[in-house]
Amino acid sequence: MPAWTDRLRFAFQPVVNVVTGSVAALELLARPEEGDLLGSARRSPELDVEIAALAVRSAARQEALLPLHVNLFAATLAQLPEPTPLLTAVREAGRRPWEITVDVGPPFSGLWQDPLLEAVRSLRERGYRICVDGVGDGDIPLRLLSELAPDIVKLDASLTTRLPGDGRRRAVVSALRHFCEGIGGRLAAEGVETERQFAAVREVGVHLAQGNLFAPASGRPTVDVYRPPVPPPAAAVPASAPAGPPVAAFLRPAALLPLSVSAERVRNLLTSSEEISGVVLVDDDGRPVRAIDRDRFLLSLSGRYGHALHADRPALRLADHPRTIALGATAWQVLDVVAADSRRRTGDDVAVVDPAGRCVGVVRLADIVRSLAESRVEEAVSLNPLTRLPGSDVVNSELEQRIAHGRGFAVSWLDVDAFKQINDEAGFAAGDELIRAVGHHLALCTRQFTGALVGHIGGDDFLVLCAPEELGAIATTVLDRPWSAGGLPVTLSLATLVCPPGRILDHHEAAGQLATLKKEAKALDGTSWVRADAGTAGHQILRGDSRPHPVRRAAAT
Repeated sequence: MPAWTDRLRFAFQPVVNVVTGSVAALELLARPEEGDLLGSARRSPELDVEIAALAVRSAARQEALLPLHVNLFAATLAQLPEPTPLLTAVREAGRRPWEITVDVGPPFSGLWQDPLLEAVRSLRERGYRICVDGVGDGDIPLRLLSELAPDIVKLDASLTTRLPGDGRRRAVVSALRHFCEGIGGRLAAEGVETERQFAAVREVGVHLAQGNLFAPASGRPTVDVYRPPVPPPAAAVPASAPAGPPVAAFLRPAALLPLSVSAERVRNLLTSSEEISGVVLVDDDGRPVRAIDRDRFLLSLSGRYGHALHADRPALRLADHPRTIALGATAWQVLDVVAADSRRRTGDDVAVVDPAGRCVGVVRLADIVRSLAESRVEEAVSLNPLTRLPGSDVVNSELEQRIAHGRGFAVSWLDVDAFKQINDEAGFAAGDELIRAVGHHLALCTRQFTGALVGHIGGDDFLVLCAPEELGAIATTVLDRPWSAGGLPVTLSLATLVCPPGRILDHHEAAGQLATLKKEAKALDGTSWVRADAGTAGHQILRGDSRPHPVRRAAAT
């Protein structure tokens, strides 16, 4: 061994699943005791690969059983497409390639991209997973990022640090999350140091996180991490969105063993950690063939003759056919898989497989049921008690998603004119009945359009979100209706802001422009409708009369 290896140590940092709080993997971080060894590795592909190989061997000595992340510079793969020392170390450590994620780090500029893409393709064919590191503060072109199509995109800590309260950074992270979901990957965040940062990464849908908040990097692998209290969601999931959260949000590491493993080895693994709820038996290509449930397996060996009968025999005899779900599936689809199986197996893990059929982890029914139940509770809490419509949080959340996806939309603010006078003259009961009727009619109007959404934001104010081409049908249906309360005629004011892609940064900006339009609509006589395009001067009066009306109109609320 070269002398420099005596001055090199490795630290383990947990990679935490943001939804479940479990440790999904361990990143191996090189810690030279002296000298600029990492700077030398940046210039020497052979040295960089040798450090990665030593990291895998260090994990083997520490008996780290979780999936591992090892680091290589992009230049290393571009110049040395066959990192043989790393591949050899993985094989000698008894690890499968799909248990290893190669974190490809910057710089990316100045590289021949074709050799890098070829090296990544070669690693993938062997089963290795790819993470692009340092995104947000690095120099990776978006075109190269899309061509690499990594399994994980890892945000640089400098982006995470200022994520809370920064709408522009949140929009960038949301866009990257949608990119990851579109290619079947996951989004990770480094440098999570505070509970406020944890809340921010969770709100924008980051799947994995690292940082001293959970556990600092240390010389020993650990699954004992701090699990921050889960903050309430910023917005409930609308009932009209049945797809639900992606399976990737609930992914836990799978305990993978070969089909030939003995029952005694499985028993030792299960009794070594209460976190392991089951074992997936895989073939040589990593595809699930059988599944072992912890409780049923240990119960089989705990009987009077159970150990003598089974210990030295293949564990396969006590296994079931695996339940599998695709990585791109949703939580609701997992429930469908569970419902279609035997009740005896309701609590069993479901193996998650990639497009090649290889097991990339498991999901637990309890995690999914808890998350879906929380979303439904939050949804119910957010409903207006008078109309049973969601509040502004739901509309704002959907609006932010459309901004992140680069989709155009129209958002409208509907208001009942002179509502205080209606309550004073017709009574609160008549006023409540009017609000319920308006809300019910709006809900009926929007149901005919996929993606249209109505929210009751309090009092006599409603928000409507829809596609620009749906505006006319919704507005006409609502504004043409003769409204009344306790025999008194009622007029409505509607303000609409049409937002082409890229014109609005977030819902705060949309609300500010919409408030100005609402004042214009309220200044008109009769039922009114004012429309404007975001970011442009002026507005159109589509309904309403700006001339003085012969009958005195009550002061608008």
